[in-house]
Amino acid sequence: MEIGLGILGLALALGVAFMISHGKSNKEKYIIWGITMMLVIAPLFSWVVSILYGVYEGEGFAAVALMMVMFPLLFLIGLVLLLMGIFKKGKAKSI
Repeated sequence: MEIGLGILGLALALGVAFMISHGKSNKEKYIIWGITMMLVIAPLFSWVVSILYGVYEGEGFAAVALMMVMFPLLFLIGLVLLLMGIFKKGKAKSI
């Protein structure tokens, strides 16, 4: 039951991020997806995958170990996306 809620929340967050970023510049897309990756995708995706792996292996420590590896990795990917969006050169606007 909880896994289904996690997957549903992840799908809902991905849909909202896609709708928000649709029609935006690349700079804004990087920022939106970086924040989404850090705050929603990293914790939910790492939790769902780790719990499923722990159930498959029959070992809770395997789930915790996988989560300890996946979450920081996905969080850093989101941070890189966010920083790429912040420091990306935008189009020069004319007066």
